[in-house]
Amino acid sequence: MKRLLSYLRPFLPRMSLGFLVKVLGTLVELAIPWILSHIIDDLIPLGEVSPVVLWGGLMILCSLLAWVGNITANRMASAVARDFTKRIRHDLFSRISFLSERQVDEFTVPSLISRVTSDTYVLHQTVGMIQRLGVRAPILLVGGVLVTLTLDPALTLIMVATLPAVGFITFFISRRGARLFKTVQRASDSMLRVVRENAVGVRVIKALSKSEYERERFRKVNDDLTGKERTAEKTMALTGPVMSLLLNFGIVAVIVAGAYRVNGGVTQVGKIIAFMNLFTIVLNALMAINRMFTMLSRAAASSARVLEVLDTPTELYETVPRYSFLPPKGSVPHIAFRDVTFSYDRGNFAVEHLNFSLDRGQTLGIIGATGSGKSTVIRALMRYYDVREGSIEIDGVDIRDYATEDLRAKFGVVFQNDALFKDTVGENIRLGRQMSDDRILESAEWAQAKPFIEAGGGLGAPVAIKGANLSGGQKQRLLIARALAGDPEILILDDASSALDYKTDARLREELRAHCANATKIIVTQRVSSVMHAEKILVLDGGKVIGMGTHDELMETCPLYREIGQSQIGEDRSGRSAKQPGKTAAEGGA
Repeated sequence: MKRLLSYLRPFLPRMSLGFLVKVLGTLVELAIPWILSHIIDDLIPLGEVSPVVLWGGLMILCSLLAWVGNITANRMASAVARDFTKRIRHDLFSRISFLSERQVDEFTVPSLISRVTSDTYVLHQTVGMIQRLGVRAPILLVGGVLVTLTLDPALTLIMVATLPAVGFITFFISRRGARLFKTVQRASDSMLRVVRENAVGVRVIKALSKSEYERERFRKVNDDLTGKERTAEKTMALTGPVMSLLLNFGIVAVIVAGAYRVNGGVTQVGKIIAFMNLFTIVLNALMAINRMFTMLSRAAASSARVLEVLDTPTELYETVPRYSFLPPKGSVPHIAFRDVTFSYDRGNFAVEHLNFSLDRGQTLGIIGATGSGKSTVIRALMRYYDVREGSIEIDGVDIRDYATEDLRAKFGVVFQNDALFKDTVGENIRLGRQMSDDRILESAEWAQAKPFIEAGGGLGAPVAIKGANLSGGQKQRLLIARALAGDPEILILDDASSALDYKTDARLREELRAHCANATKIIVTQRVSSVMHAEKILVLDGGKVIGMGTHDELMETCPLYREIGQSQIGEDRSGRSAKQPGKTAAEGGA
């Protein structure tokens, strides 16, 4: 909680001024019933109009001052709440950006979205309410009681007798409400996850006629959220009726006792009328405090979720390099995996005892069945996860010793299911980097994307969310252009040509050989034709290396690779096409 309070520290001067305005406006408002009592009991019996008009004008002036003061203070409170939430969201988004893949998996993406949106909105409402009611309601409560003491102390005791019971009920219910709202937020995460999955997979759902199934799945999580909200709201709603009942009993007792006291000549009618107005003010103040406690219960749950992210320590992120020097280029392999073993938190080994090295400019092809660990190799190389055993080196330095930004700057990468953003074609390739349009068009030409870019309106042509207005092949070519535009030291293509036809794929490989000769290339694919010319090919199965070598070597020594090659391009062990005699493997693949 101290962490959240630190976000309010820069706004303390504005909050103090707002509190001062709110206090003055509230005190002026409390003077109105006292003036009314003075007019009824002291001025009207005199039979003179001018004093009544004078004090009546003072009542109107107090009303205007209270109105202006409350509006001014409320506007200032809203501005503070807005700016406070802006800072929270900024830092929360920034922290999420630096979470490791493991931490993101632990929180889950829907939960992180919910914390940035709904939880920060709850904090926004709470900060605003505290400034509006946190000063006004206690002053009205305490001030109302003090003013009633000046009118009739005996009647004040009747009113005060109800307050301990009201306070106990509010405290007890608010504590239970805070726990219930935590379960509400977790249920909200589940519903957001289902909505997100449906939004992303809407085409598949429609294609497989699973709309009814998905509606039923959403109904279950929606009903679960609604049930938890109902329980929490019903619990918190108990305070309102109970408080009203107790206070209304108090009002009845005041009226009865006041009637006897007026009849006995102990007090006056004006005091009773003013007392009833003040009792109403006190009642409204207590109701406001009740609403504030309800909001604080929600805020307690939301603040815990926000702080859980903000206080998560940064891992796998180095701000400064930890190595003293880099070996001369060429004296060590550019990339080296040394007995690397890695498993995700779920426990199964993704890769085991992985050993290979690449010299600068070489190409490594990684091929294997789905789930064999191909993408895991890439994630480990870019240090999205830390390996459990062994080490990964670039230019002879363990990747854990690089500053993270320096490490990531070495890569140009296209991941599976990579993202395009709602922007222009040019900005999707540039991605915030400082580069000219000529450089963007050059990389697009190498990626075989220039023809459709020019036909579609050039670099200024719009791209829809997730590239929905582009075909699969067009999206992949834009992503490859993005990776090439930064002139990367290491180029990673993770299943980046699966949507390309063989002819386009062959031209792309030619461009990479011609223009990216100095870049070390790692190509993850299901196509033998995409990696058959690589200096090294790694065959993975179940996270283990079952073959490593050139295409010809693997066709001789690796049954799995030979089976894939024969099924895709019809090669026999001699490297000749079994399906089309006389053609070389390269011609058949192209």
